[in-house]
Amino acid sequence: MRIWAVTVVLTSSWLINGVIAAEPIKAVAASPQSDAQPIIVSKAEFGVQRVESQGKTTFIPTFRVPLQEGNKYGWQIQLKNYKGAVTWREVLRLPKRPETWSVDSGQDMTISPDGKEAVTKRTQNTTDGVIQNFWTIAPGDPDGKHKIQVYIDDRLIAAFEFEIVPLKKPKAEGRI
Repeated sequence: MRIWAVTVVLTSSWLINGVIAAEPIKAVAASPQSDAQPIIVSKAEFGVQRVESQGKTTFIPTFRVPLQEGNKYGWQIQLKNYKGAVTWREVLRLPKRPETWSVDSGQDMTISPDGKEAVTKRTQNTTDGVIQNFWTIAPGDPDGKHKIQVYIDDRLIAAFEFEIVPLKKPKAEGRI
């Protein structure tokens, strides 16, 4: 019963909350030898990524992310009939400055002067048309409303508004 209710709530919030996909755009692949392929977004999703005990990764669409160290949140975008390299830019806006910012080595990221916005650029090779990026919650990350915008060739292809929510503390049982 709970799973069904969660599915209805998640589906409803996905339909109500803002996911924007712009009209098709042309993007030049990273290799100068390749022909330009049209970039057509067929699906854009935001959610959390779970890694199970056997190492299998599961993507769960949602716009509410529990504020728990180690949780991963982010987006995945399906590009229609696209294979090869695609360069994208992501703008992540937080409600307030986190205690620290960090990225995996080799990533191109800049932080705004007020510390509330990060711009990440990456060239990603895809054989199935899927591009994605995920962030991991670290100590000192703020809760509240966040926003991610994804661009290709300076054209907005998807935008996601989501909320990082504090974990509810269990109520203490009464003592006799």
